[in-house]
Amino acid sequence: MLFLLCASALPLGSALAQDVPRAGAYEAIAPFPRAEMREVFAAGFAAILDRHMERALPSDLITWGLAGFTANDPGLRVERLGRELRLMRGRRALSSRALPSDSTRGAPEAIGMVAAEALMPFQEVAWAASPSIRGLGRDPLLRASFNAIFGHLDPFSRYVAPEEAQLARDRRLGQGSVGLRLMVQRGQVLVAAVTPNSPAAGAGIRVGDRLVTVDDEMVFANDLPGAELLMEGAAETEVTLVTQRAGRRRSATLRRVAQRVETVTAETRDGVLHLRVSGFTALTSAQVTGFVEAAFAGANPPRGIVLDLRGNRGGILTQAVAVADIFLDGGEIVGTAGRHPEANRRYGASDTDLAQGRPIVVMVDGRTASAAEILAAALAERGRAAVLGTATQGKGLVQILLPLPNGGELQLSWSRIVMPSGWPLQGAGLLPALCTAGGAEAAAGALVALRAGQQQPMGAVLARLRALRPPVSALEASALRESCPGLDGVEREVDFAQALVTDTTAYRAALMR
Repeated sequence: MLFLLCASALPLGSALAQDVPRAGAYEAIAPFPRAEMREVFAAGFAAILDRHMERALPSDLITWGLAGFTANDPGLRVERLGRELRLMRGRRALSSRALPSDSTRGAPEAIGMVAAEALMPFQEVAWAASPSIRGLGRDPLLRASFNAIFGHLDPFSRYVAPEEAQLARDRRLGQGSVGLRLMVQRGQVLVAAVTPNSPAAGAGIRVGDRLVTVDDEMVFANDLPGAELLMEGAAETEVTLVTQRAGRRRSATLRRVAQRVETVTAETRDGVLHLRVSGFTALTSAQVTGFVEAAFAGANPPRGIVLDLRGNRGGILTQAVAVADIFLDGGEIVGTAGRHPEANRRYGASDTDLAQGRPIVVMVDGRTASAAEILAAALAERGRAAVLGTATQGKGLVQILLPLPNGGELQLSWSRIVMPSGWPLQGAGLLPALCTAGGAEAAAGALVALRAGQQQPMGAVLARLRALRPPVSALEASALRESCPGLDGVEREVDFAQALVTDTTAYRAALMR
């Protein structure tokens, strides 16, 4: 079906197909990496047209991509007049061409290639005309172009450069560790903990040592995640750390060792099982299952469960679903909705509640996101758990990773999370029944009201939340979130959770209706 797209595009010799300056004017300039750019954009455009949850036209991708490509040079701008696209410097058109057809009949790969071919002449002229664009290099230009496109589509899709993508693949295949945890103190990156018998311990690194560089890269206190990312890598690879203690610097080359990522911890407090889930990896549901089965196998099973999801940024969707299944007795858990047929799914629960119907309180905060929100909302929606804390982040989109020819990836939003009753997580997030955003005193007052069996303090807000239907306006989402702003935890929050899960009247009053 390629001809359907080419038929409406004017030949390069037509009145609209003009590039200024003419060929030969930039002979001393490094050549534009046309072949690589074309292949990456063709694959990326095909993926977006086929799988992104929002519909985009080929002409939009070309226009937005070109605007991102030229954004680093304020002297350049992109104009679109109907089917004509222009690259301008001041009043002068450096390039003016007709856009290809917006027909989406045919294979996405063919359509993506036609769109990429139409983009290349504009990018080549911009490359030749702008030293600042040439100075960026290929990956920053690809990132700028794709991020400009995603700026029109959704807030979570992004281009992942080859090096970053490889690190992520290494982590998924088998993350290695040197046995260090970091912290920031007095404007410095310090060692917060050293795992016994780890490579770091063997090298003599101690708690309190200052971390100076990782593989010759300086680390900075305002970018602790960046420092942690530098230390990550595949098992059996090496990393060189420079640390400082008492003014003396030491260099150590450590071999990363395979590690089992523990995302779940458990303890029992006064007959209540407290489960802390920090993320969702391939092993999370198995870890939760193990703790719950062990707790309920004894002669004195827990009176209830506190599931702490504060600070949990998410992870694997199916693992969040699997953890919800542990506590549900049949029925639908959650659904996803998107344009692509495979993006529309319904996830159901099995018939066994491993917690035997005991009360569950889920703790959330403003950093609870994505898969963690899905778990909390699924349990709340079914009336299986009461939620305590603050508004969650409101990330209710599902991403897939699609490889690109240069070794990079597109992290593409292809579906929305929809709860069984129809309300979406994206935007507003999940709101708690017992809000702690007002501080300990206000939370204590809300708990007293719940214990008295009075109308739930957040009842009206929760009813508005469940009445939402996509798309949700930013204004509406913001208004709901302001009822319990997404802050970090407050003093005594765990005590409030313990009290709520053990008070039958308060717990029942806090369940979502």
